[in-house]
Amino acid sequence: MSADAHTTAVPTLRQRRRAVATQEIVEAAESYIAEHGPHALSLRGVARNLGMTVQGLYHYFPNRDALVTVLVTKAYEDLADAVSAAADTAADESAALRFLAAAEGYRRWAITHVERFQLLYGAPLRHYAAPHDGPTTQAMHRMCAVFQREMFDGFTTAQLAAADTRGLSSALQAHLEPLFPHGPETLPPPASALLLGAWGHLHGLVVLEVFGHTSFIGEHQAEIFHMAMRDLLEDIHRRIPYGTDGDSETVLG
Repeated sequence: MSADAHTTAVPTLRQRRRAVATQEIVEAAESYIAEHGPHALSLRGVARNLGMTVQGLYHYFPNRDALVTVLVTKAYEDLADAVSAAADTAADESAALRFLAAAEGYRRWAITHVERFQLLYGAPLRHYAAPHDGPTTQAMHRMCAVFQREMFDGFTTAQLAAADTRGLSSALQAHLEPLFPHGPETLPPPASALLLGAWGHLHGLVVLEVFGHTSFIGEHQAEIFHMAMRDLLEDIHRRIPYGTDGDSETVLG
């Protein structure tokens, strides 16, 4: 078989035009959300802003849910890019500092793209359900993997399995077992519990800020967030045995 047979087929003109049009629709929908909020999103409104009929838009997105799924997936991917890029800026630093950088990258993206963040984590859109284990889920897992890596970098699976989580029930341990991949193995349930708790703490602070509930702190919100994330990581690392004698190390002194 010739080498030419293995080359990737060049998209046809029709395919390229469709890709460009689809991208324009997505960008118009993002602009519409930025102006009116995620709950106001409608195919008719997006089509009107593009100067096309809603019937024409149906050639690219058969319904609102299909467009929302693309928008949610893209928002997760952009957020994951921001988190990953922030962690990379501290690539030569300790895992603790990379985690702090990733957390602050998450916060920056959220307060910079408020409406898109609300699309992900605000009140659910009426009558919309993301495809089970579809592209939105995969994009979210990618972001979670960055925090998982930086939070537990340097610890062995045995150490993570011995983390002090004050007695997980057997039912919860069984539920957590397959949730988070950790290299070739599964993240042990105690570490999964710590990761979920940390996620709730980090995300909760960002949500409070995005929705204006901590505006009374003013320009000091970034400092409060940084302090909370340092304390959070110190507590998590204190719960993980550091040596064979069961002692733990405080990574951020």
